[in-house]
Amino acid sequence: MGIEVLAYRFKDGELQPIEHPHVPSYDSLLHIDRQKELLRRNTLQFVRGLPANDALLWGDRGTGKSSLVKSMLGLFAKEGLRLVQVYKMDIGHLSELYSLLRKREERFILFFDDLSFEPHEDRALVLKSLMDGDVEERPQNMLIYATSNRRHLMPLREESEKFPEESHIERVSLVERFGLRLGFFAFGKEQFLSIVRHMLNGRELQGIDLERLALDWALHHGFSGRSASQFVKDLMGRLRLGHEV
Repeated sequence: MGIEVLAYRFKDGELQPIEHPHVPSYDSLLHIDRQKELLRRNTLQFVRGLPANDALLWGDRGTGKSSLVKSMLGLFAKEGLRLVQVYKMDIGHLSELYSLLRKREERFILFFDDLSFEPHEDRALVLKSLMDGDVEERPQNMLIYATSNRRHLMPLREESEKFPEESHIERVSLVERFGLRLGFFAFGKEQFLSIVRHMLNGRELQGIDLERLALDWALHHGFSGRSASQFVKDLMGRLRLGHEV
């Protein structure tokens, strides 16, 4: 019996199975409780065949946007949820992906990670049309979840624009295709330290000034979930090598 495929890449017009998908633990994502619950509920509606919205997760780097999307697999893979990573360069081939997914029984999230566009970029217009407005109806077993550092996926204004109001409407019209828009904001010192402690829970670290070391790391890397994870990797690696910390 073959291994059940939970995630794919869409590349060169084909679905490429991912043998070892990264599925973060939903419960391990801290300080984004509201965002977690809203995306979980939306995804639950989707896998149950109920109306659900495309979702845009925007905001500061390292706050758990991508991890939250991928964690949906851990919650709902047994109910038929599958994840398809799609890259911006392949937006023009989305109609081909629609054809590949339309008759399948699983429910698919098309995942665009770190998505952004420059003003007047053709791919943004194509995505906007394919999400809502194209002649072809979208498959009912498919949603789009995207992450971005930009709230509107692109700069809101260029200095040289002759008609900034019209350009603003055009840019915002893409974001409005996402019925669920979740903001993620930078963590503070205490949130950062709590993530570090959570990651190190149960480990023997006697004689180590963990808070001092973590804050020294954050001085150069910032207060984020990603920097907390990087600090823990560095600390545990050094300890296992027998280096002083």
